[in-house]
Amino acid sequence: MNRRALIAGSGGLLMLAATPGSAWARTAGVATGAAPVRATGAARASAISQGTTLVHADLHNHTLMSDGDGDPALAFESMRSAGLDVAALTDHTTLFAVNGLSRSEWNRTGQLADAANQPGTYTALRGFEWSHPLLGHVNVWYTGDFTDLGGSSSMSRLYDWITATGGISGFNHPGRELLRFNDFAYKAAMRDQMVGLEMFNRGDDYLFDGWSSGQSSPLNACLNAGWRTGLTGVTDEHGTDWGHPEGKGRTGLWVAENTRNGVLAAMRSRNFFATRVSGLRLDATAAGVRMGGTLPLTGGDVRFVVDLDRGPEWAGKPLRIQVLRPGNRAPEVVDVIDAEAGRVTEFTVPMDLADGSWVVLRVSDPTRVNDSPGPSGHPCNDWGVAYSSPWWLTA
Repeated sequence: MNRRALIAGSGGLLMLAATPGSAWARTAGVATGAAPVRATGAARASAISQGTTLVHADLHNHTLMSDGDGDPALAFESMRSAGLDVAALTDHTTLFAVNGLSRSEWNRTGQLADAANQPGTYTALRGFEWSHPLLGHVNVWYTGDFTDLGGSSSMSRLYDWITATGGISGFNHPGRELLRFNDFAYKAAMRDQMVGLEMFNRGDDYLFDGWSSGQSSPLNACLNAGWRTGLTGVTDEHGTDWGHPEGKGRTGLWVAENTRNGVLAAMRSRNFFATRVSGLRLDATAAGVRMGGTLPLTGGDVRFVVDLDRGPEWAGKPLRIQVLRPGNRAPEVVDVIDAEAGRVTEFTVPMDLADGSWVVLRVSDPTRVNDSPGPSGHPCNDWGVAYSSPWWLTA
């Protein structure tokens, strides 16, 4: 039996299995109604900002409706049982729906998301992953329709489609495909709607992806091109245990409310961070401006305040905060600050707009190594824990 036949033939039974509160146990790696298995992690209130709450999100997942192994009727409940607050299904759109979404499957994704969505408690989203074998893959959320390679065969056509629909989007596993989104060629009309760049995908840190073969860091290439993307982490799950494996990417969103509108507002304002540690809380301000914002500064000292916590399990754990600025092929690290989980860290760094328009904070564990290192001796060759979304300096 092929995957699509399995979906069609078992839809009713699997919908019952995925009903919140059902008594079905977690079997074969699929959570169906089980209690959350995650450690509590950090409290959801920021120690340095007011008016928002932290929610943990996974915005990139696959099912049998494209190239995943799991039934879509189980996915949203699996992610909820894993302790996630926001979850999205983003199966591939390809050419002629070959191993990708069909019209009926797109409609079914929406039905599953609507059934799982509980405003104020759990936000379930429908999206899709536009998938070009050379240009790259782009996730798109908050649209009523989808596009594939038949309707949008180039980056320009995809951008036109997203602009027309009013959706938001993000660059996926940046650098994995050969042409890297036409080397991140910038389109001003898309700036506000291209909101994300994946820094953690599955268990990988993409900071130096392609560096060893002569390319620049995807972070440098993207932000130096002019894009104003926040930074995300995702599992890109293709199996049957959505939300559960530790060590895969996650996104922490600072929302006014855990609803679809609240999540959209946080994504548009870039009020989020990338991590691959469950239960992590990261909030940061620069000169009083929260990450994702702009700093009206041409030069001078910038005061950073960083709230970093993961609850009792990490209390007092030594960490480092690396201040990343534009470089050539790899970001320049202009300062490294020792920090501890569970404490607010404050420090001042001189900034000059002439050195580049963006700054990012990377949190790392100095006791572990980066499996994908950059230049010899680079401070970011240790294990990445989290990335703040950037700040942009403006005259």
